[in-house]
Amino acid sequence: MTNERLHHRPESLSPRYSSPTGGDHLLFLAEALRTFHDTGALAPSGPELVNALVVPVTSRPNRPISVLEVGAGTGVVTRRLAQVLRPGDRLHVVEANPRFADRLREDPVLAARRPGVGLRLSACRVEELPECHPPTPAGARTDEFPERYDVIVSGLPFTNFEPAQVRDILDLYLRLLTPGGELTYFGYLGTTTARTLTSGPRRGARHRAVVRLLRRFEAAYGLGERTAWRNVPPARAYLLRSPGGREVWGSAGSPVVEPADAAKAADAATAAKARDRDTTGATSTRGTKTTSAESTGGAAPVAR
Repeated sequence: MTNERLHHRPESLSPRYSSPTGGDHLLFLAEALRTFHDTGALAPSGPELVNALVVPVTSRPNRPISVLEVGAGTGVVTRRLAQVLRPGDRLHVVEANPRFADRLREDPVLAARRPGVGLRLSACRVEELPECHPPTPAGARTDEFPERYDVIVSGLPFTNFEPAQVRDILDLYLRLLTPGGELTYFGYLGTTTARTLTSGPRRGARHRAVVRLLRRFEAAYGLGERTAWRNVPPARAYLLRSPGGREVWGSAGSPVVEPADAAKAADAATAAKARDRDTTGATSTRGTKTTSAESTGGAAPVAR
């Protein structure tokens, strides 16, 4: 694993672009065919979905922020983040696939970002943070890349994982976020039935268990969602907000909260029961919940 800073180059050296090149598409497809469990999709995210995922950064406080992107792939969302971040902001990109990480190191948009925007690439899994950080170089600011973030953009294919692993990652996200920090991730629509029909009952049951876990997480922390109908395939982005401290997850996958949050927990439990039913209604405006049990099925890596 590696962890390095990507140094700024003058913008005049490299033209900006906001969409993946043909080479990115070919690399993404090749990696998807080679390691679909970790890649989780066959093509990068489209512009509509990318814009939905970066909402916490574009509607931000008027101060420098720190952003963590997990599962950057070939850099679709990463490039968009690099374009909207301001001087003083910091972007930490985590990508476990070494081929994707190599592509990010060579990306001209990332190199030509605004002066004063800090960018670090960690070629490891998010579960390995902060252990994969190298020692702070002599003379460097110790707060330049903090272990807590104002925004996390996650592109991990949750429904390819086991429920326990998803629960651990979600707990990690809560610990990495600052109080009130925001998290986005997405999932393709209509994949729960497809997974059951094509992968057999065992994988279908695992898929549904992950979806139920995500629905409970969204019931407890969700702010809203946005559907990207023009994405291929259509996908739904979720926006969530961290509470004031670390949450301890119970064995059933639901968070154990402090007594002060008892009222919220009761409301979340009621909402979770409704979300566990296999209903199909869905809306796409921010601040409105969906009851579809399939909407996060097949979540694919962001920024790929």
